[in-house]
Amino acid sequence: MAKRGGYSGGGMGMPGNMNNLMKQAQRMQRQMEEAQKELESKTYTTTSGGGAVEVTVTGKKELTSLKIAEEAVDPDDVEMLQDLILAAVNEAMKKVDEDSEALMGKMTGGMGGYGF
Repeated sequence: MAKRGGYSGGGMGMPGNMNNLMKQAQRMQRQMEEAQKELESKTYTTTSGGGAVEVTVTGKKELTSLKIAEEAVDPDDVEMLQDLILAAVNEAMKKVDEDSEALMGKMTGGMGGYGF
């Protein structure tokens, strides 16, 4: 019965090529870790309601600051304030995601689904 799957040994040049591929993968992993650290150290500030609400989040998606203009606080319309906060936070998170996607696209350079 023939063996299925696995590495059969192939040609003479394969071990060297595998070594180079592993080195490239390790280098790419280091670069991605450095880029991720850089992304996580960034801050993203967005506003909503014409500046009535301002939020700041980190690249780790941690909310670090929330400022609410006094005129945005209306006890008769709490829902509006809630909506303004949600809009500002969601916009900030979207910016983090966009930067992260751009970074990953740049790092993988079209390598697609190779898991790097």
